[in-house]
Amino acid sequence: MNDVKTEPTAGRAPREERHASWLELFFDLVAVAGVQQIAHLLLGSPGLHELGLYALLFLALWTAWISFTLYANVAGEDTHTRTVLAAMFGMAVMAASVSGVHEGDDQHARVFALAYVLTRLLANRAWQRRREVLVDWPAAQMSLGVVPWIVSIWAHDPTRYWLWALGVALDLYVTFAVSARDFVKRQQAQNRREARRPGRGESGPVSVARSQSEHLTERLGLFVIIVLGEGVLQMVEATSDVEWDRKVYGLAIAAFFLLVSLWGLSFRQGSGGVPLLTAGALPVRIALPLHCFVAGCLAALAAALGAAVEHLETLPDTTRWLLCSALAGYFLLSGIAWLPHARGHRLLSVTLPCTLAPLLLAAFGSEVHTVTMVWLLVLVTLWPTFRGRHGGDGAQDTAASPA
Repeated sequence: MNDVKTEPTAGRAPREERHASWLELFFDLVAVAGVQQIAHLLLGSPGLHELGLYALLFLALWTAWISFTLYANVAGEDTHTRTVLAAMFGMAVMAASVSGVHEGDDQHARVFALAYVLTRLLANRAWQRRREVLVDWPAAQMSLGVVPWIVSIWAHDPTRYWLWALGVALDLYVTFAVSARDFVKRQQAQNRREARRPGRGESGPVSVARSQSEHLTERLGLFVIIVLGEGVLQMVEATSDVEWDRKVYGLAIAAFFLLVSLWGLSFRQGSGGVPLLTAGALPVRIALPLHCFVAGCLAALAAALGAAVEHLETLPDTTRWLLCSALAGYFLLSGIAWLPHARGHRLLSVTLPCTLAPLLLAAFGSEVHTVTMVWLLVLVTLWPTFRGRHGGDGAQDTAASPA
């Protein structure tokens, strides 16, 4: 982030590197329940409605999660435990409402929206108490994207879903359109207005907060690990209900190799779970949405692997397209991490083939055996590593920060 320059807050000691606390790990467990429930929307033969609902609910869960992840990241030992626990309860309610939302139940949809709104407002209040502005992610403190969700509490299908989509779009707009300098000026103006109100005095200047790179990278990585673990869980649940034979063994092994390969790309050759991300390549504002979309692709892929167990001969069109397009999206997003370095040769030699190959399999692989299809996708995920070792332009192992 280079659009605002500020001096460190007076009297504040330099931060030491730290790791996720037990409270933060407990908080991340709620993400496990949420990701699992949302991924179930893609089981069976998902249509456009299920795909759109999956995207909306996943983005809402991730936004609530990242708002408090960043709060704990900046607050450190000053994190209010009751605030985080309240957010955990809100996210748990969101997770429990997912199934009812999918079934079109108005009560569950209203509860989901209300829990999301209260969780976001709680995050906003937590930042106000700290009298800090987080320029890395303004949406965590600006309530513009929450307004359509509030209105949706009294709306019905399909208007409700369009309002949710509008709220998500407004959050993305705030993320990319509001500069750090404008955000700081806006907060300062708001504080001056509050100070002029009767009975309210100036409670101190507003300082600029920035995320701790190492700690944030660890939390982002934990979320992606959760999503990859969901893939393993989907396979375990699916294979426990069928008779084991060579096809099941072959699919289970292939799926395991696929998930392991994705783990290697996201962590041994990436940063914070984002595949092939180089140190300092992207500002936090870009790295965070990229992390969200990558995690969403992996969760969709996990659901498709679970559904594949029920179709050991050939995959239905919807499952095949979900599996292949999720992997294609994963690699397409990884190419964004290389754009700041203008590494056109990597885009052509790695991102392009790894994005096109799954899409070609989805389009022309209707007769391909299910186990063969998954093994072909394994080969696609191994290409970046092979290219790096033998072509001289692959991604290097990093333990880098997304900031």
